[in-house]
Amino acid sequence: MDFGVGYFPTHDGMRPGDIARRVEERGQTALHFAEHTHIPASRESAWGGGAVLPQKYFHTYDLFVALTAAAEATRSLRVGSGVCLVIERDPIVLAKEVASVDHLSGGRFEFGIGSGWNREEMRNHGTDPRTRLALLDERVRAMKEIWTADEATFHGEFVNFDRIWSWPKPAQKPHPPIYVGGGGPTVIDRVLAYADGWFPQWHDNDLVARIGELRAKADRYVPVQVLSVPPEASALEQLAAAGADRVSCWLPSGPWSKVEPALEKWEAAIGELTGR
Repeated sequence: MDFGVGYFPTHDGMRPGDIARRVEERGQTALHFAEHTHIPASRESAWGGGAVLPQKYFHTYDLFVALTAAAEATRSLRVGSGVCLVIERDPIVLAKEVASVDHLSGGRFEFGIGSGWNREEMRNHGTDPRTRLALLDERVRAMKEIWTADEATFHGEFVNFDRIWSWPKPAQKPHPPIYVGGGGPTVIDRVLAYADGWFPQWHDNDLVARIGELRAKADRYVPVQVLSVPPEASALEQLAAAGADRVSCWLPSGPWSKVEPALEKWEAAIGELTGR
């Protein structure tokens, strides 16, 4: 089982390249950045973490700008989206961004995707919350065509284009691994339909049982990496026994003086599990 971290790359915290360099030096295998293009001031959609939404949700750099900085600052660290809100992005532009980061990083990008929880946010991008899962499906399938075909064409209910050229192609073939985030009732079906792996969070309902359900239903090996894992050896032991491939904790946004103690706590939990 591998170990990584997640981070909200805010303009008032560590620069994306700096934190990437630090976590690579400390032996983490992956760094995933969160994404929100904005947060509507109305705050109608409830946040699952409590009554007050932390400011980091609306102070982040653009996801792919931050990922490029992280990739350029490192050599072996896997860099990824945790998660990219595909339903808020044009699929042709997004396919170019994903391919560009993967190409520039030498094939180190992991594409975590999600359908989002903030309904006002997605509406501001012209997305109907009622059809967001179908939209997500189509946009992923359209991007796969762009990544793999020299001349891509796609016709669906939400995405339509004839014969386009788009380079660079991703360094990883046929494309970077796609990890579907979320813990909703249909997420396993989505993983098996068009993704390479599952990217749930520690607090998702029945996580361990559903990892078993995913593996039982799959006709191929489906990697699982879990985000939001607490820095506790008991949690790591539980996920190792369940067959998780990578576990990651969120680091706090801020200066190194704030990030380092949280990283040390995560490292201590890993050391307790592995004996190193």
